Amino acid sequence: MIGRSGNPTLRDDTFQKHGQALSGEGMTINGTVNKMFIMLAILLGGAVVSWGMYMKQDANVLGFMIGGAIAGLILALIISFVPRTAPFLVPIYAACEGLFLGALSAQYESKFNGITLQAALLTMCVFLALLIAYRLRLIQATKNFRLGVFAATAGIALMYLASFVLGFFGMTVPFLHESSLIGIGISLVIVVVAALNLVLDFDFIEQGAEQGAPKYMEWYGAFGLMVTLVWLYIEMLRLLSKIASRD
Repeated sequence: MIGRSGNPTLRDDTFQKHGQALSGEGMTINGTVNKMFIMLAILLGGAVVSWGMYMKQDANVLGFMIGGAIAGLILALIISFVPRTAPFLVPIYAACEGLFLGALSAQYESKFNGITLQAALLTMCVFLALLIAYRLRLIQATKNFRLGVFAATAGIALMYLASFVLGFFGMTVPFLHESSLIGIGISLVIVVVAALNLVLDFDFIEQGAEQGAPKYMEWYGAFGLMVTLVWLYIEMLRLLSKIASRD
């Protein structure tokens, strides 16, 4: 049985629902990795567009940030519920996320010089370190590990939802957006949970390939992995900005 992933786009029964591929046409790890590189290239292209407009022309890219976020969320929901659309919608999702991240990163960069490069490097280093640890079986997605990460991820999602709702009433979740030591500690915990989701994503994709999932699930697996990477990068930005604001 497919193990539980903390990533909501990679659920327990996703591969089981879509059966097995025909001989020679199944999902592979290499194929998923290739799709991931394509998505990253598209995402970076979108990020360059919104980043460049903000940095070179000092343009208002709030529309790119909000529009990219909303469009990305809608596409993510469609892809999650209808994985067969992944080969067609995932590239569009990557472009929308690129526009969103480029605008968001530019605004952080304007306040904290060099923060986006630091966040990007840290995200990639964490990704590679966990991938190596997973491949060497230094860390494994056991049942208790999955349940722990899933529970922590759900808790963080509920906390962000509460913060969003309370914002309409002029209230905030204590320490969540503060640069105090407690606020930094909260961000650090969230970064760790986001990073551990990568281990579950690696395991989920590996099991999908072993069970012979359909070829289009390579796009779906790469999509789920990108969702985690985007989350991890944003949390890195938040953590670094809190630390920088204390200097």
